[in-house]
Order: sequence, then structure tokens, then C-alpha cells
Amino acid sequence: MIYRIFVEKKDNVQAKKEAADIKTLLNIDTEDFRLILRYDVEGLSEAELSAALGTVFSEPPVDNVYLETMEIPEGYKVFAVSFLTGQYDQRADSAAQCVQLLTKKSRPLVKCAKVYAVKGVTDEQLSAIKKHLINPVESEEVGLEKPATLRRETLESADVKDVEGFIGRTDEEIAAYHKKIGFAMSTEDLAFVRDYFKDEGRNPTETELKVIDTYWSDHCRHTTFATELKNIKITSENRSVEKAYHLYRDLYEEINGSRPDKYPCLMDLATIAAKKLKKDGKLDNLDVSDEINACSICIDAEIDGKTEKYLVMFKNETHNHPTEIEPFGGAATCLGGAIRDPLSGRTYVYQAMRVTGASDPREKLEDTLAGKLPQRAITQRAAAGFSSYGNQIGLATGIVDEVYHEGYKAKRLETGFVVGGARKDMVYREAPKAGDIIILLGGETGRDGCGGATGSSKAHDAHSVETCGAEVQKGNPLTERKLQRLFLNKEATRKIKKCNDFGAGGVSVAIGELADGLTIDLDKVPKKYEGLSGTELAISESQERMAVVVDAKDADAFIALAAEENLSATPVAVVTDTGRMKMLFKGRPIVDISREFLNTNGVKQTADAEISDKVTHWFDKKQADFKEKTKEVLSDLNVCAKKGLSETFDSTIGARSVYMPWGGKNQLTPAIAMAAKICGGETDVCTVSAYGYSPYLMETSPFVGAIYSIVASVSKVVAAGADYRNIRLTLQEFFRRMTPDAKVWGVPTAALLGAVYAQIGLGLGAIGGKDSMSGTFEHIHVPPTLISFALAPAKASKLIDNVLKGGEKLWRLPVPKDGQFVPDFEKLKSVYAETYKNIVNGNITFATVVENGGAGAAVIKSALGNGVGVNFAQGASDLYRESYGDLIVAVKDEKLLSKEIEKEYIGEATGNAFVADGESVSLSDAINAYLTPLESVFATTAPAEGKAENCDFAASKKYANISTKCARPRVFIPVFPGTNCELDTARKFRLAGAETETVVVKNRSASDIEESVKAIAGAIARANIIAFPGGFSGGDEPDGSGKFIATTFRNPYIAEEIEKLLQTRDGLILGICNGFQALIKLGLVPYGKVLPMTEKSPTLTFNNISRHVSTVVDIRVASDLSPWLSACKVGEVYKVPVSHGEGKIVAPSEALEEMRKNGQIATQYADLSGRPTMQSPYNPNGSMWAIEGITSPDGRVFGKMGHSERTGENLYKNIEGNFDMKIFESGVKYFR
Repeated sequence: MIYRIFVEKKDNVQAKKEAADIKTLLNIDTEDFRLILRYDVEGLSEAELSAALGTVFSEPPVDNVYLETMEIPEGYKVFAVSFLTGQYDQRADSAAQCVQLLTKKSRPLVKCAKVYAVKGVTDEQLSAIKKHLINPVESEEVGLEKPATLRRETLESADVKDVEGFIGRTDEEIAAYHKKIGFAMSTEDLAFVRDYFKDEGRNPTETELKVIDTYWSDHCRHTTFATELKNIKITSENRSVEKAYHLYRDLYEEINGSRPDKYPCLMDLATIAAKKLKKDGKLDNLDVSDEINACSICIDAEIDGKTEKYLVMFKNETHNHPTEIEPFGGAATCLGGAIRDPLSGRTYVYQAMRVTGASDPREKLEDTLAGKLPQRAITQRAAAGFSSYGNQIGLATGIVDEVYHEGYKAKRLETGFVVGGARKDMVYREAPKAGDIIILLGGETGRDGCGGATGSSKAHDAHSVETCGAEVQKGNPLTERKLQRLFLNKEATRKIKKCNDFGAGGVSVAIGELADGLTIDLDKVPKKYEGLSGTELAISESQERMAVVVDAKDADAFIALAAEENLSATPVAVVTDTGRMKMLFKGRPIVDISREFLNTNGVKQTADAEISDKVTHWFDKKQADFKEKTKEVLSDLNVCAKKGLSETFDSTIGARSVYMPWGGKNQLTPAIAMAAKICGGETDVCTVSAYGYSPYLMETSPFVGAIYSIVASVSKVVAAGADYRNIRLTLQEFFRRMTPDAKVWGVPTAALLGAVYAQIGLGLGAIGGKDSMSGTFEHIHVPPTLISFALAPAKASKLIDNVLKGGEKLWRLPVPKDGQFVPDFEKLKSVYAETYKNIVNGNITFATVVENGGAGAAVIKSALGNGVGVNFAQGASDLYRESYGDLIVAVKDEKLLSKEIEKEYIGEATGNAFVADGESVSLSDAINAYLTPLESVFATTAPAEGKAENCDFAASKKYANISTKCARPRVFIPVFPGTNCELDTARKFRLAGAETETVVVKNRSASDIEESVKAIAGAIARANIIAFPGGFSGGDEPDGSGKFIATTFRNPYIAEEIEKLLQTRDGLILGICNGFQALIKLGLVPYGKVLPMTEKSPTLTFNNISRHVSTVVDIRVASDLSPWLSACKVGEVYKVPVSHGEGKIVAPSEALEEMRKNGQIATQYADLSGRPTMQSPYNPNGSMWAIEGITSPDGRVFGKMGHSERTGENLYKNIEGNFDMKIFESGVKYFR
């Protein structure tokens, strides 16, 4: 039987946000707009449904629930939207898992839909609203009637057919067949395939052609980059282009010589500088192996007082095509794919950067191109997708930036850059040998992502959104988090000989690349549902999967280790010595291809290139009025604040972030670089990363623009305090689709020549990269795009920031240039060396780098963070001249700077206005110009309601005679699907002197759940403290945080142990963020015992701003009742990182008054003066009475939203304040 459940928020901030977007984008002002979640559930008894209604599917305090039917008043137009069949639906999946935790039986079937009820619109307006809400790539309008069953009809997959007559076809017939099927490979490639199978003496199967097409796609094999450049003609006005080309020719002869397998091509241009630098010993810390997981360097790192060999891996990834057509899923899996590359190298990814490109997101709906989604929708949904994935998996995102150029209407730029690390002894590598087993680890396989590699390799047209749905992968970050945890286990990683992640090409590539000879049994590949064809199983790019090679004797042990992390692991292939890739389906081979043939990558393509770069005038000085120009520049989309965008991304998880993305007391100065301590223990060693790219500069000269992409990225890392000699680079290329026109080929050729010139000039190599060569939509092309990512190891304690504090004397250290704006690299290296020396000796106390908008924009952005003014010594024409990559520093003694480097005095940070040329711009006007442009797209504040009450309470007595005393109290930390703060929480307790025990909750079967319940109850019985860490239990679905945890801990056995802990052993409980959400749903706060929720229960709900918020807030201590706050005094204010989407406390006034009377309101959000406040952004969620944390009546259970576990030395250096409330030390001290 199917039960139908409707759930609607009483105060539906999501519906309000959707209605506001419809008004802004469509200019439709609805009379009323309602959003109702609909669940169809099959496989529950009536009693089980009743138990799940108020615990899993809804929350009584904030939801209205209707069973089977829901009456909608007259005047409303109603429609429902659901994901396409086969697309991953996290809400439905999490609901099913959560119900299973409740029933401890088999998992029910759940299907979700969003029901919209709209009042006051015409049929035409309703059609426009539907078009806005429904992206046909991922979702569809569904009926309002209830289905008879949710069970899929068991479909027998068809046998894979041979392509009859293929080897007998003429070239003309091959060309016709190529056009009919829509292959990504060329017609010449297809003819080459015909000839291969003619030699094999048989026709290929349909699967073999799809596999070859995937293998040879531009995405997988970089066919455009591997095209031979027969003739390179230079007609550029820039003299340095000719010099750079001669440099390349010399390098080509030195590195490649007369090797027959080498030829000039874009790939050779992209890699040759690093080969030269490596040959000359300038890349001496490269970690070289047969595995190509990511850029990898080996450094010496002191961790926990011991110096060890340490691997740092970094990688950039794009998902331009999938994000263009399905922004949420495309951007989410961009990050997921980027993470899995270093992860497959057995490193833990600890920091990310996101750099994207779009056209103006404020454009009118009528300006949207036919066949395209609106730029606003793409930009907002992509940000939601990338941030959702990173926030759930637990990855700190240090920089989020978006560049704007009208060319990105052709195709969006969606780039993720990640950094990971591990002790070198975590990694074992060995060449696979015959008999080795290949295990598929992680997620199951579905139709999502079929053809993604080939789809991303094509140019697209107005029909792409309608026809490319299957190409988009769907992410499941909770599964990838389990992969991360498994790869932290040395016992597991040392069993892996070789590893590959599942990205483009699915099984055919991820497993196919692991060894020259393989037999893959597709029947063993775990499936999301039955009916998948052999071809779909071979090429599906379903996410969160890894392929690992292990010795046959280690396979069972490895599978058991995976099971401990609630992770599926299935042997699917065997390594052979045949030199052939064979795939079996239904017991017969459907792929049997020689490795030698696959490795040809098809027919070598050829092209000519003509470089016709003009001399750029982008750097020319222009006359300007200071007051007018200041506001104009600060309002430019490529200068203005992206704060509302950036704050959607968790920036502090892991407790490693050396900088916040926004610095100063006002948090208005954007960081120019990100830095994070490496993982694995207590350390001062960190990595510093930055990017460089300016679209309008590269548009004027791809050659010069590429040079400055590298220069700017290096300048930013140097400005942070790293030694430029330790910098390593990786490049991201994104260009229009190539044509036979030599000038079209000349654009990427010029850009890569510029990159070679800069790398050799600076002695810094790009040791990795990623190319995307399909940036064309009909007749529109992306701007020439070459992004440089720079990374260097450093000491966190030695880094400086780019926030002005007042009183600094500011000097510009310009990039030395010739008359055509090409840098003098020898002089520039001297600038970098001098900067580093003066940061180390303390003479330089502040440094920033000029980006778009000139030095004036750079200085003003650095001043806004702390609200200081600047008296400029230069005029507007100098301040706003583009000078990309220049350094601006504050020095204690200017005379200590070498006389060999050029320097210009800019002015002094002083006063409360920006003054130049006798004109003044106030701080408030500058802030307004800086924040306003994108406020309608990415809001930074939300309306405030209510009053922040005074809740001060001084406890009359403290805890003394507790029943349990011990030197090292034991802390139990449960790890649910979606928990991601358990490592940070355990670290803080260990440092405070406690012992920790974690239990991974397993729920892949009913017996798993029973086992987990026993393990949890046993762990509580052994514990003095329960600590519920933060995260996204079950992805914070179904529509409400903490439900996985609360549902499990309501189990009678577990609830009984909790009562014993609190009442018999005087134990403590702490819940932070998601853990707090669990405590309040359980009733442990504010009641101190496990109780069912009622309509009058306090709870936590969605932030007023209707998005995730990650920032640093001021937290004021309101009560000293709790032993957790014994190191704090009432009235003290602390800086605390927050990162949540559902942090708003709501409660009836009687409940609030009762908590205040009892001293249970422990902490409140405060403004910069230290007073409790309702005002956004100081109160980040709109929590009633400004409440941040509450306790049980006796104070021993404490729940709070702020991440007090995310503290450590030399973190958040661009924000001043006291971050450590010593909560963990206080909890441990309680037992001593």
C-alpha cells in the first residue's frame, strides 16, 4: 500500500524566496505562492507510518502535515514537480534510510515531489513559472494522482547487438553512420575503427563503438590538445610572441629531439616548460609515479613534533557543459570529481577553491538565449550545487570567485581546485599483475552520466538542454565522505596497488586504465535499478565510485574494512596478461579490444595556427574623476563583492583555515589567497593557494593575458608570505570550439606560448592542468580562458594578511614591464624575493595584489574590512589604471627595501574616508557601491524580526560532588551518514585530555542497523560524555536537520543508556550545529531527557536568509550555569565560526521565558559592540532572542550552533579576536 504525505512549513522561507525570485526574474507578482513537499511511501505498516510522520517526515513545531489529501482553496493553480526517473533524489533516499533506522526493517520505497500552489496568476504566467522551476534535464511535471505502486517493473536488459555490416562500409557510408549516431570522434576515427575490426575479422558490438568513442573523446584523451600543429604562423604586433615561439622551438629540440612520437601541439606547449624545469632540477620535490591522480609534491613536514615525508596533491577540474544544462548537479559533481582525483592518490582533501565564469546574472529574462537557462538561474543553482556538495562532504572552501564576461553566455565556466595531503607512508604503489582483483568501491551505477565525456567534448546548440539530460552526473556527497574516511585508514590504503576514480567514461575508463589486460564482469557491477544495458553499465558516469587494484589475497580484508565505514565494495574485474580489455555481459564478451589499439587515441588530427595577437592597451592610463571613478570601479561586476555568494560555502570545517574568505571586523576584505594547515596532526605547516585570470585582459591579448594569469597567481601566494621558489602551478584552459581556421587555433596557441614564456622566465612549472575546448554555443564563444592556480607550502605562523588596520604607509611594487606590457621576469623575481625577505624579517606587515580595477580598488577593498580610510598620494588616473599582478605592501621602514626594485608611495591608511585629487568618498558610500551590485542575486543580509532579550544569568552554585571522577574521561562520538565534524570534535577532546571512541552507524541492511544500535548503546555505557558532532545527517533530509541522529537515539535501548549517563553517572552531553539540531529534536535540550516533539517544542529551522551561512560571528556568554562554560564569564564575547542552513531557534514565548528564568539560554549572537542582536548579518539566522546555544535545566547538556571545535593556533588570521571558549577543556575538567 502507498501512503501519501503532504508537508508544508508554517513559515515557509523557501517559498518566500522562490516567490521573490519569480517577481525579480519574471516580473510576476503572485498573490500567494505555496510550496508543499509530497512523499509517496510504500512498504510501511500503519503503525510505522504513524511513528514516522512526526519524526522523519515532519517536525510538529514548524510543519503542517496532511495525510492522503490536502485541500487547496479555490483560486490556486496547482502543479507538481519531481526528478526524472533514474535521477538521484537525496530527499527521497534520506527519507527511506531514516525510516529504516526507525523500523529496523527493510528500506521502504519513497518518491518525492514538490507541489506548488500559485494564486493570482494567468495561465500564461503559470507557464512562465513552470518553465522557471522545471529544468527538463533533471526534472519534470508529474501528475497529482497517486500511483498504484512505486515498485519498478523488472526489466530484462536487451542483449548487446553487433553492428552488422560495419567492416564492409565505404568511407561515405561511415560518414553517414557517424552523422546518424552522433559520435564525438571524427569520421576519420570511425574509419580507423572500421579498419581495426576488419583486421580482427569481425563486426564490433554497439558497446565497443560507444566505449571507443568515450575513450577517444576530447574530455578523456585531449584530442584537440593532441592535434598536431603543422604550421605556426606569427603575425602578432607583440615582439615577445616571436621570442616565446623561438623559446618553444629550442625547448622542443632539447626535450623532444627527434623522437618519432612527439610533435608540436597544444599539449606539448602545456607541458614542455615543466619538463625543462624538471630536467634542470628546479622541480626537485615532484612526486613521480605511474599513477596520474593529481599534481603531487613531496615535502618535509613537522607533524605532532616529528618531521616526516608528506605528500601534497592538488587538482583543478571543470564541469562546464553539465553545469550549463543542469547547474546544481553539474557544479556538485565538478567538486566531487575534483576531490576524487587526489583522493584516489590516497590523500585527504582539506581545502577547495571555486572560480567560475558567467555572463551578467542580473540580465532580464527576455535577454536569455533560446535553448538556454537564464544566467541568474545558472549562477544561483550552480553555487547551490557546488556548496551543497562541499558542505556535506566536509570540505573547507577558501576562495569563491566568479568572473563576468558576456562570452560565458556560450557556456558557463565551472572550475574547482582542491588540495589534499597525507603522510607518504600512507601510500603504497605497485604495478598490477595478472590475477590481481579490481574492486568497485562506493556508489551504485545508474543511467546518470551516460555520455558525459562525449557530451562535454561537443559544441552545443539550442536543443542541448532538451537532449542532454542523461549526460549529467548526480552527486552523493555522503557516500564520498565514507570513501574519505576509509582512505584515512592506513591498513586499507596500504593494500591498494593502484587506484582510479570514476569520472568521464565510467567503467570503461576508470577500470580500463588500471592495467593493459583486464576482464571486467559487468554483471557484477552494483546497480541502482535493473534493466541497464551492457553499454550503459560500461560508460555510465554515476558518481562516488572508485576502482582499486588489490592483491587477490587482500580482497576479502579490504572489503571488510570498507564495510566498517558503511561502504559497499564489490570485486568486478581481474587483471590479465592478455593486453586486451574484455567486458562480459550476460556471460558473453561484449567488448574485446586490444590495448595497443585503444592507446592510439584514434587518427592524429592536424591543423595550422596563426597567432595574430595585438598589442594590448588594457594597461593604458586613462583620465578619471576620483569620486565618480571610485564608485564606478567598486560597482564593476569584476571588482564588487561576491560576499553573499561566498558565504554559502563552509570555509572553516577541518579547523585548518588560516584565512577566512572575508577579513577584518566587518568581514568585507576578500582574501587574495587561501591557506590551510595540512592534515594528519598538530602542525604549523600549511599550503597557500591562489588563482590568476582576467577575462578582458585575455580577450585583448591571449598571450599577455596568460602571462598575467601566472604572474597574478604567483604574486598572491608571495603576498601571503610564501617563498616564490616553492610555488608549483596547474593551469585551466577553456577556449571556443576549434575550426579549420588557423586564427582560431592561434588563440590557444598564443595563450600557451605566453604560459611557457612566464614559466621559464620565473622558473616555476605547471605540473598539471585541465583543458576544455568546447566553449561554443552556435555562433557565440567563451572568452580566451587560461587560469593559473599557484600553490606553495609555508608556515602558518609566518603568513600575513591583506586587511588594513590603520596607520600603514602603503607602497606599490609594480610588475616590471617592457613597452608592450610583457614582464621583465628577472626583475620580477627580485621583487618576489625582496617581498618574501621583508615579510620574514617583519618589515612588511601587510600585502595585497592588484586585481581588476587597479591599485585603488585593491587598497579600498583592503580598507573596508576594518573600516579605515586612506589618504592617497596618487591621483585617480594612476590609482585606477589596470595593473594586474602588482604588489601593494605596508612597510615599517621603506629604506629596508632594496633600491634595486621599483616602488611607488601610494598613501596612508587613516581617517574614515578615501581621499585623492582633493575629492573624498565616504566609507559608507564605498561599502554601498561595493556590496550593492550583486545583492539581488546573492543577498548578504535578511530582514530582522523580534527583539534580542537580556538573558544574563549568574549561577549560584557549581558542580562539585559528581558521581564519576576520572583523569581521562571517555567521549563517545557517533558518526552517521552525513556527519562531517567528527574528526575536528575528536581532536579537540583529545587535546583537552580526553579519550575518544567513535562508532560508524551502518545502515546498509536491517542487521547492520541492529548491530549499530548495540554498538551505540555499548559506547554510551562506557562513556562519560556524548558529543554529537556537526554535519548533515542524511544530507539534512528529509527536509529537516538532525533527523537521522534523533531517530536512532530514540531507540529504547539507547534512550535508556542516555538516562543512565545523565542521571546515574552525572555525565555530560554536547551537541554542535547538526548535533545541536539532534539534541533539540530529542528533547535533551531544553528538557534534559528524551521526549517526543510537540507543536510547542523549541526547534531549529531555516535561516531567515534562506541559504547556508558560513562566517565568523560574535558570541556573547549569557549564562554560566553549564559546566561546559566554566572557563567563561557572563558578558564575555568570543569569535566563533558558524556554518549552517537551519540555525534559527523558534519557540513559544512561554518556553523562552522559562529557559531565561532557569539560566538555560547560554549564549547569544552579538553585534560589534557586544550587545545581543537580531540584526543580520551579526545574527546569521534570525534566531529568536538572538539565541546561539541553550542547555538542559541543570546545564549538563549543551547545544550550540557555533563551531567552537574549529579552533587552533594561527587560524583565521585576517580576523582579530578570541576564538577559544575552552568548552572542551571545561568538559574534561568537570570529571577531574
